[in-house]
Amino acid sequence: MNWTREDKAIQKVFGMGFSWKLFAGVGLAARKLGGLARPDVIISMKGDIVTIRTESTFKNTAISFKLGQQFDETTADDRKVKSVVTLEKGSLVQVQKWNGKETTIKRRLVDGKMVVEYAMKGVVCTRVYERV
Repeated sequence: MNWTREDKAIQKVFGMGFSWKLFAGVGLAARKLGGLARPDVIISMKGDIVTIRTESTFKNTAISFKLGQQFDETTADDRKVKSVVTLEKGSLVQVQKWNGKETTIKRRLVDGKMVVEYAMKGVVCTRVYERV
């Protein structure tokens, strides 16, 4: 599945959406670039291995994992985290933990679009992706 973020969502998210990254300890420059990026997300599955690739002009990342099993991840903003992804009520739910902090990323399909919610300490950023 290939997904691209729709422009309407970029406008909706840009002003407030990445304040959760401040809690995560992400620097100002990386927060600004991340907020401006229009990444493509490619989700694939081969056997029991799920791969999520995120591609943008800022940075490309990829994670591969088995559902329910912890793995090491280096995020686009260079945090070293322990992640676990589960399937809950039709949503891919990813929990990232590092240095006593925790972020939850929930990916789900709504009306043919992928809605991604990033949450940390009660602050939520929502991005919407369209299939291309």
